[in-house]
Amino acid sequence: MKMKFSSPRFAVAKVMKIIHEKKKCIGCGLCVTLCGDFWQMGEDGKSQLSNSKKNNDGNYELEINEAGCNQEAAEGCPVQCIHVV
Repeated sequence: MKMKFSSPRFAVAKVMKIIHEKKKCIGCGLCVTLCGDFWQMGEDGKSQLSNSKKNNDGNYELEINEAGCNQEAAEGCPVQCIHVV
């Protein structure tokens, strides 16, 4: 017998990732302007994703529950180095 849980009490939050390909970043600062709670400018002149970890590909990533302003930052990035997956 399969059990179905249709109650929102059992809903599981979907975890998303923000991936920042920092090597591609040109340091325009648009992500900081659009989503300053997650992005800041680094001493190297490129944007940094706050609280992110470097992955095996050399990119930075952060798990989040909602894309929020990060989606706007990803869509507005002129070199498309921000991805929300």
